[in-house]
Amino acid sequence: MSITQAEHNVSNNQPIPSRTRAGDALLFARNFFRHPRMLGSIIPSSRFLIKELLQPIDWNQARVIVEYGPGVGVITAEILRRMRSDAILIAIELNPDFVTHLRSALPDERLKVVEGSAEAVQEILERFGHGKANYIISGIPFSTIPAEIRERILRNTSTALAPGGAFLVFQFSTRVLEDLQRVFHYVRRKFEPLNVLPAHLFFCEVGAA
Repeated sequence: MSITQAEHNVSNNQPIPSRTRAGDALLFARNFFRHPRMLGSIIPSSRFLIKELLQPIDWNQARVIVEYGPGVGVITAEILRRMRSDAILIAIELNPDFVTHLRSALPDERLKVVEGSAEAVQEILERFGHGKANYIISGIPFSTIPAEIRERILRNTSTALAPGGAFLVFQFSTRVLEDLQRVFHYVRRKFEPLNVLPAHLFFCEVGAA
């Protein structure tokens, strides 16, 4: 797919062609075998998981959205399809292969792809002229991240959320739940079986400012 074709599909809410989805899956699988602790699953998220994960978002109010670990951009593309024309999506990705892929496959002016760590979320927000995010979305496998790094990511995420904002998380285990409950004011749980692997979803809110 050319850049022009990809841009047309995103801006007109059209599905991404199957040949592109197959290429995304291949790239994802190749990187899973290289960095299994970074991805957690060999297959990108299903449409069922994406629907449940994004369900709490108030798209009329969401002006600043952050995504941790977007991978090949399956969730990213759906966020772009739904969000306001004047909103911004900051995708923070450690894997340089995925960064290159995202920048070429999703050439949307609202999307800012940053190669870096979720630990630096506040600094990255400020780089783009924003102090807080309305929503932060994450599929990074917290259970495989060293405890001190996991703690910093969660604490920095809580600080980076605007009042009334939410941290939307999916994982393939419940190991992070205790950490989420310690850091966030409120955590709601759901389970999505129609995914490979079946996923646990956590919707986290910060306390009042």
